[in-house]
Amino acid sequence: MFIQIIQGKCSRQDELRAAADRWRTEIGDSAEGWLGGTYGFTDDDMFMGVVRFASREAAMANSNRPEQTQWWSEVEQLFDGPVEFHDCDKVMLMMEGGSDTAGFVQIIRGKLDDPARLEADLDQMTSLIHEARPEILGATFAIEEDGTFTETVAFTDEAAAREGEAKEMPLNEDVRHVWQDWEQITHDVTYMDLHHPWFASRP
Repeated sequence: MFIQIIQGKCSRQDELRAAADRWRTEIGDSAEGWLGGTYGFTDDDMFMGVVRFASREAAMANSNRPEQTQWWSEVEQLFDGPVEFHDCDKVMLMMEGGSDTAGFVQIIRGKLDDPARLEADLDQMTSLIHEARPEILGATFAIEEDGTFTETVAFTDEAAAREGEAKEMPLNEDVRHVWQDWEQITHDVTYMDLHHPWFASRP
């Protein structure tokens, strides 16, 4: 899997949402290799789009289609300033990656020093989190060449997510090992909350 993150300030939220819905109905079905996406706005008008493709080649082929170029030339004008694109060839899934039924999404971005170590711990981390935090429906880890990671976490709803955050994790030896590893290999971490996310997936 390949993930492209699209990020930019946008105060014209209704127009951008409508344009994204139009892409889904008019362009998405014919985009070979497009799998789906998670979208939303933060409280400070930051648009976040986490778009999944089967491969980088499929994503680039879509970008080069005339209808995609035309659509983007119109959509780009809705943003308040420059738009960032983050291309991630390394993708890892937790609990199948999430769910389009999620009521709340948190995007976590930071630097990852050792992707291989995360990959080695991921199955154990998934099992522990699934048991301790049942409100988490799944997550994707998208990693760029320089080690920048974007984790997209899907929750049943925001109230359950906040309640889960407030709980103390059971600190048995397995949990302690996993969290120590995570703290050692990540830094410069920021959190972005999508209170009203929306989703699109290929049927």
